[in-house]
Amino acid sequence: MEEQPKHEQNQDNQDKKNHNPEDLKQLSRRKFLRNFGLVAAGAAAGAAALFSGDLFERSKTKGGKKKILLTQDNKLVEVDSLELKAYEKSPEEKMQIRGREGLPGRRWIWVIDLSKCRNARQCVAACQAAHHLRPDQFHINTLEMKENAHTPAFHMPKPCQHCDNPPCVAVCPVDATFKRPDGPVLIDNERCIGCRFCIAACPYSARMLNWSKPKFDDQDKGRPYNIELNIPQRIGTITKCLMSSDRLREGKLPYCVSACPNGVYYFGDENEDAVTNGTTKETVRLSKLLTEKGAYQLLSELGTKPRVYYLPPKNRLFPFEPSKQAEPKKI
Repeated sequence: MEEQPKHEQNQDNQDKKNHNPEDLKQLSRRKFLRNFGLVAAGAAAGAAALFSGDLFERSKTKGGKKKILLTQDNKLVEVDSLELKAYEKSPEEKMQIRGREGLPGRRWIWVIDLSKCRNARQCVAACQAAHHLRPDQFHINTLEMKENAHTPAFHMPKPCQHCDNPPCVAVCPVDATFKRPDGPVLIDNERCIGCRFCIAACPYSARMLNWSKPKFDDQDKGRPYNIELNIPQRIGTITKCLMSSDRLREGKLPYCVSACPNGVYYFGDENEDAVTNGTTKETVRLSKLLTEKGAYQLLSELGTKPRVYYLPPKNRLFPFEPSKQAEPKKI
């Protein structure tokens, strides 16, 4: 209870002297009511403050700042900012993120020795098996080539060139195809809309559309999508060579490089200036190999900056044998 002011105390004392006992009772009663009113007013003010604070806290809970967010299934939703919580990424999302980031400090490079290729096509078979492709789908193929009418023919394996200036990436409207810092050009088939702009832009014809149901569609159903392996394959999306990015993460050579029985492929890290032969497992200096063998790149004049080098078909280990063509069906 608040202390009575001094002038009011003096007035009370004077009242006590000038009034009889009955009057004094009335004065005491008025003093009590006056003091009680002060206390009640203070209590009411405190209660009002508490009530106001409670309303403020409730209003914050009910009406935080609204945010428009994109859900995982590509829907826009409005969410109260006070209801937002830290989101823990799923294993599938973490796989997607690391698939786009690649391997820090690496710059993967391919070297293909045309003097050793005899079209064994073991590279093709290994690639098709790893990526669940149908027999008519090829991430890597071997072409019969001739420089001109007076030179002998040779076989040329042709994967995606994983360009440092890839035209396919520039034309993709949904960021489904992208270039990784460590070299590979990959496709995210969870974003791909099958517009085929990248097919039209690629000068190496290294991409194809999944026109029909994938070969292992039933077996792969429910399997988490692996952006580095491009499995499960999906109808209506693009598929291509991925430089065996899943194998690189495990410290292994690409499927095609390991499967070749004739030593056609070298693969390694440009930053280390070293490549390893997939057949002999011999590691050599990249710069020396390219210089001594007169390496070249495919259609380098287009400015695509391929990450695949070819060694000319000189001093061939095997005589050229034409590919066996299937006989046309009789109608």
